[in-house]
Amino acid sequence: MISRQFLRENPDAVRDAVAKKGVEGVDVDEILAIDEEWRDLKAEGDDLRHERNEVSSKIGDLKREGNEEEAQDAIERSQELKERLAEIEQRADELEAELEDALLELPQIPHEDAPVGDDESDNVEAYREGFSDLRDLPAEVTPHYDLGEELGILNFERGSKVAGGGFYFLQGDGARLEHALIQFMLDLHREQGYTDVFPPIPVNSESMEGTGQFPKFVEDAYRIGGANEEPYDDEDLWLLPTAEVPVTNMYRDEILLDDDLPIKHQAYTPNFRREAGEHGTETRGIVRVHQFNKVELVNFVRPEESYDRLDELLSEAESVLQELGLPYRVLEMCTGDMGFTQAKKYDIEVWAPGDDMEDGPEEGGRWLEVSSVSNFEDFQARRAGLRYRPERHESAKYLHTLNGSGLAVPRVMVAIMEYYQNEDGTVTVPDPLREYMGGTEVIEGHDPVGESAVGAGEKE
Repeated sequence: MISRQFLRENPDAVRDAVAKKGVEGVDVDEILAIDEEWRDLKAEGDDLRHERNEVSSKIGDLKREGNEEEAQDAIERSQELKERLAEIEQRADELEAELEDALLELPQIPHEDAPVGDDESDNVEAYREGFSDLRDLPAEVTPHYDLGEELGILNFERGSKVAGGGFYFLQGDGARLEHALIQFMLDLHREQGYTDVFPPIPVNSESMEGTGQFPKFVEDAYRIGGANEEPYDDEDLWLLPTAEVPVTNMYRDEILLDDDLPIKHQAYTPNFRREAGEHGTETRGIVRVHQFNKVELVNFVRPEESYDRLDELLSEAESVLQELGLPYRVLEMCTGDMGFTQAKKYDIEVWAPGDDMEDGPEEGGRWLEVSSVSNFEDFQARRAGLRYRPERHESAKYLHTLNGSGLAVPRVMVAIMEYYQNEDGTVTVPDPLREYMGGTEVIEGHDPVGESAVGAGEKE
C-alpha cells in the first residue's frame, strides 16, 4: 500500500507508477481530492472542538455571575457546535473509508532499475543456463500431455469427470514423481536456511488483502461457500492461490524484533486459481490448471537488506533447476508485466522441448514460468501491518517482504517429461529425484485400467 504521506508528497511518482504498470480505472487526482477534503474536515473539527471547550467552560462562570442571557447564548452556541461536529465526523468517516479503499487500488512504485514496458514483449532476458551441454533428445519429442497418457501417468478425462476442466489425475510413477519433486525442493531449501511451515489452506479476505490479491484479483479466487460477490456470508474463506498469502500474514499486525530478522519460511501447498485455461495452447496438459502444487519461499527482512536478499532468493530458486539439470532462463520483468504489488521482479522460465522444435533447441520448445521472484519493499507490510523494532527503545518500522516459488511443480514435471524423454517413449528420472522414488531410474509406464482400455485393444 502507498502511504498517504507519500501520495501527498509525491503525486507525480504515483501517477507515473499507475501509467507504467498499466493500472486502469484509478484517478490519482480524485484520491488526492478525497484526502484534501478529509484533512480540511479534520482541521475544522479540531477548531470547533477547541471552541466548544472554551464555550463550555464559560457557561458555568456566566451562570454564577448571574448573566443568564449570555449563558443561554453560550448554550445555544455549544449545541450548534455539537451538531456541526457530528456532521463533520460522519462525513470524515465516510471519506476515511473511501480513501482507504482508494489507496488499495494504487500499485507499488516500480524500482528505478526496473525496465519500462507495456507487456511481456518488453521483458529483458538476463541470462540462460544449461544450453551448453544439452542431452540427446528424440528426433521428435512427444508433448507431455500425450506422453503422460501413453505412459498411464496422467489422466485428464477422469480428472474432468470428478472436478471439471482444469483438473487431472496423476497415477503411479507420475504421482511418485510429483511427491519426489516436492520433497526434493523442501530438503534443498531447508539447507539454504529456510524453516518449514505448513499453513492453513483456506484464508480470509483480510489475508488476501494484506498480500495484494484483493481487491484487484477477486475474480481469480475460489471462494468457499458461494460466488465471488459481496456481501459475503459469515464464513469468509477462500482457497489460497499461493502460500505467499498465509505465510506473509502469519505475522500480520505484529511487531517483530530486529533479532528476529531475517526470517526465511518455506511452505508446500496445493494452490487454486480460476484463471486456468485462458492462454491458448496452455489449455492442453498441466501447464495452466486450476489446482497445482508449489513450494513457496517467503522472506521478511530489514529494508536496507532487501535488494541483496532479492539476488540471493533468485539464486535459491534457480538452484532447483540447476540440480535437476534442466535448461532455463531468467527474465527481468518490465513495469507493465511485473504485477500490481512488486517493486522489482524476476521470472525463471524452464525450457520444455515438446512443441515447436523445428528451429532447433534455442529457438524451439516452450518457456514455462516456474517462479516469480519479487521484492515488494514495504508495500505488503503496510497493508498487513508487518513491522519490526530496530532497537527496543526505538519506534517500530515497516519491514520488507520478498517471495518466490521454489518451484511450481507441474511445469517442472512438464520439463522433466519432455527434456528427459527417451527415444522409446520412456522418461529418465533425474539423479537427485531417484532416492525419493525408491531408486527408480526410468519411468516406463503403466497398463491402462478399465473396459475402455480393453475395447481400444490396449489390453487383452
